[in-house]
Amino acid sequence: MDVTTIGLIVLAVSLLIWSTWKSKIKTKKSLKVAKDMFKGIVVEVISILALIGLFLTLVPPETIRVFLGDTSVTVATLISASFGTVTLIPAFVAFPLAASLVDAGAHLVSMAAFITTLTMVGFITAPIEIEYFGKKFTFVRNVLSFVAAILISLGMGLIL
Repeated sequence: MDVTTIGLIVLAVSLLIWSTWKSKIKTKKSLKVAKDMFKGIVVEVISILALIGLFLTLVPPETIRVFLGDTSVTVATLISASFGTVTLIPAFVAFPLAASLVDAGAHLVSMAAFITTLTMVGFITAPIEIEYFGKKFTFVRNVLSFVAAILISLGMGLIL
């Protein structure tokens, strides 16, 4: 474990002790809520991680490198942005996936596009958004978000 992880664990345990000292009843109640929430998402998280592991096992690093690394940065960015647009996975899973893809040879810029579109563009959730905000708003927001995601990833390429 690195220093940051140890620091966060120490901070969490310290705050838990402080919370227990302030109110045992509220702390127990909060821990029960947290446990129930964790039970609700643990299967989904494990399933997503298993699918990502399966993907990384079935798709050789050479293939990843060809499509997301050896091609031009622009093409790799557009491919990654397209996948990010239609993918619905939590960001805390996307970050390790992107790191694994970079290790396999993907461009940093394309992974920035993947993560940015994943969090900003809602192709999968568009029907719900249309229901609440209308077609025009949803379309404009998604198009502008896609363009912004590409610009952000290109900016990341300049910085990194």
